[in-house]
Amino acid sequence: MLATPNATLAKIPKTSLDYMAEGYWQDFIADRPIAGGIAYEKQLHECQLDESLASLQRVDTLILQIRRDMTKAKDQSEGLDENALLIDERYRNLLLFLAFYAGRVLAHQWQSEPHWYGQFELKKHFDTLPLIAEDFYQSMAVVYSDNSNDSAGIFFALEPIGLRLFGHIDRQFQAVQGGQVASGLYQAVSARLPKNNGIDESVTAEPSVEHYSESVDIHPRLINNENFQNQRLPIQATKHREIPVTKLAVAQQAEPSIVDVAASVKPKISEMPTNISAITTQLQTVSPLKVSITPEIFTQLLIELDEIKVPQATGHDDYLQACKILDQFEHHIARQNKPRDQVTFLEQHQAARQQALIRLQNSAESGNTTAMLRLAMYELLGEGQIADAEASKVVGTDWVKQAANKKDIRAQRLLSKMYYQGIGVPQEVISGQYWLEEAAKNGHTEAADLVAKWQQAQTLITSKKQEQHSIKRYQILLGVVVLGAVLLIVFV
Repeated sequence: MLATPNATLAKIPKTSLDYMAEGYWQDFIADRPIAGGIAYEKQLHECQLDESLASLQRVDTLILQIRRDMTKAKDQSEGLDENALLIDERYRNLLLFLAFYAGRVLAHQWQSEPHWYGQFELKKHFDTLPLIAEDFYQSMAVVYSDNSNDSAGIFFALEPIGLRLFGHIDRQFQAVQGGQVASGLYQAVSARLPKNNGIDESVTAEPSVEHYSESVDIHPRLINNENFQNQRLPIQATKHREIPVTKLAVAQQAEPSIVDVAASVKPKISEMPTNISAITTQLQTVSPLKVSITPEIFTQLLIELDEIKVPQATGHDDYLQACKILDQFEHHIARQNKPRDQVTFLEQHQAARQQALIRLQNSAESGNTTAMLRLAMYELLGEGQIADAEASKVVGTDWVKQAANKKDIRAQRLLSKMYYQGIGVPQEVISGQYWLEEAAKNGHTEAADLVAKWQQAQTLITSKKQEQHSIKRYQILLGVVVLGAVLLIVFV
């Protein structure tokens, strides 16, 4: 592989894309019109583009809004499809601007200047990259660090934008650098942060109680606080099956809507234990739940993720490390006798949870379907990385569909429930039946049992109809015979 010259980015001659990126940004912040125009310009200004990571979440939400607008317009036969959008100058400028902005944010995190390469420069400096000349999403990439001397240090910012706008089961995106394209700019940029800005390994590594308390900055004086000790969050990861559930039938009444379970205020953990033996006692004395802590569709999912093993080629370590933290939250929530959106947590613990979610996202983006499903659960509950409830539903549903498309039987069963109950998707019995049958065909025991019972019921219904039809025919025939006999008597 060819490496970039041994020089800092400041010494590398600027390309035409560098000048374009600077021009777009300067025109935008000066509120000057960009040549050719730019779609959704007003909404871009409302995103408060301050070059922070948080601003990328707002941009991702806007991209989902554009996707919904396009879908709605297309349903009315007025919308742009992907090809039409890419040749529309205003929309093309929008996509380029978003890519330039993401590269700017990423370089800012590295305390560097972004340097953009088009395909000519990419082929010259990174000749082993499998670039497709006609692929718009591979047409340019940013070098975001002075130390970026190989292809691992470049970022194809158009890829996550394209996936978020057009990605679905039938439209797959292939990353130039291998692996799975990130679902949005926030995820893509977060995965490329410098180590000191990324995931704190001290939090995600298997900790002792003291280590974990230190990693989330619990002040020592809080340990002796009576109110702090009254609500303990167990450190030891627990099995999901400890959450009581009942079997979910196809015709079950729909669970609460996503809007109901999504909370505007993020949870905060109350406290951490200092005694492992006390945790065991707590686990043995948990009282039965009296209210619906978590919608049953998701408690059943957690059980299946634990009990139904689906081999994963990638992302397994990231998934396990994320679950060491997230399982603690789930167990703490399960012990509260109130809905999960009413369970409160301390801010520093919530920060640890966000770091675990980032690691879970990394696992999902690498192609791990188990991580995809657990991440989908948090997004559908409104507890994921995306603050906007509607956008969170779309992202969560996309993760489930990706996993289902990879023939993960747990995802196929979950997707069937979502369609039957109208969770994250329109309520469609036909689609629910399709994914139920797919799960059954691929070996999901419960789905196979439901399909068998459904087929048995259909057989009984058919037999009953045939029996009723036969009785009706017999009654008609008997009526004809009686009528014939009466007429015979009358006329004879």
